[in-house]
Amino acid sequence: MEFTRRTGIAALAAAPLLATLAACNRGGGEGGGEGLDIALVSKGFQHQFWQAVQQGAQEAADEHGVSITFDGPAAETEIDTQLQMLQAAIDRGPDAICFAALDPEACVPMYTTAESAGIPVVEFDAGCNSEYSQNLAATDNKAAGAIAAEHLAEAIGGEGQVGIVGHSQINSTGVDRRDGFVEFLEENHPDIEIVDIQYGDGDHLKSADIAKAMIGANDLAGLYGTNEGSAIGIVNAAQELGLTGEDVKIVGFDSGAAQQEAIREGNMLGAVTQDPISIGRLTVEAAIAVVNGEEVEEFTDTGSYWFDAENIDSDEIQQMIYE
Repeated sequence: MEFTRRTGIAALAAAPLLATLAACNRGGGEGGGEGLDIALVSKGFQHQFWQAVQQGAQEAADEHGVSITFDGPAAETEIDTQLQMLQAAIDRGPDAICFAALDPEACVPMYTTAESAGIPVVEFDAGCNSEYSQNLAATDNKAAGAIAAEHLAEAIGGEGQVGIVGHSQINSTGVDRRDGFVEFLEENHPDIEIVDIQYGDGDHLKSADIAKAMIGANDLAGLYGTNEGSAIGIVNAAQELGLTGEDVKIVGFDSGAAQQEAIREGNMLGAVTQDPISIGRLTVEAAIAVVNGEEVEEFTDTGSYWFDAENIDSDEIQQMIYE
């Protein structure tokens, strides 16, 4: 079995085009995967985002005649459980494994095991710090964090105190969404002060407690939640304290039903949505390509899109949000 990877500037430059084509061609695709067995190990199931990723993966599997399994821990803090699922997938010996790393270091030994077993690995959403992976289909999370920062800065007039409720300071999605946000404000809005950054593990109850403490300790003009659970936790905290969307501007990440409702009701300014269906689809298609010995890109940017009350019903955004 041979599989190759293109690296460097050419691959990264081509990635946005591949993502655009994939987003425009949902529902299309040729065969080439008939009878393959592909195991996907996700970060979890608790957020609607992962359910949409699974939907895209299953759509691609059905189109290409592939059998897939889709596993993930109950919560995105359960690193050991996820690693056990990855080991179980390796032991089963599928044609390919697709993995979304909760901890980019803890997975490295298992990638070595997969390589020794001759099982190719492609990644989705967040990668492992291993050279063995053939492709990562994911949002450019630094760029997405900057989008959130830009809109929050505009909403608060370019000055004031803001806080961040992150979902992880370990995996790359949490780190990059935080850093993209922070770096954009530092470079473009020196009159905005980030007074606190804390982490709620993507849990809306823990995130709400963090947000209430931040609001109580500071004169906040805005808050940013780096994933679905973080953002909804902030919204719930503001409502429990009797604050409206005019009192504190809230920006989020992802686009589940609760965030859509918060935006429509004016409790959240807006959010950055990903394209989880395309993430799932592209991951399965990359796995098929690798098994067939085809060359694949190192990174595929699946895109990020700002939505708020003004554009939430547009055709473009409606294709990217999920229930």
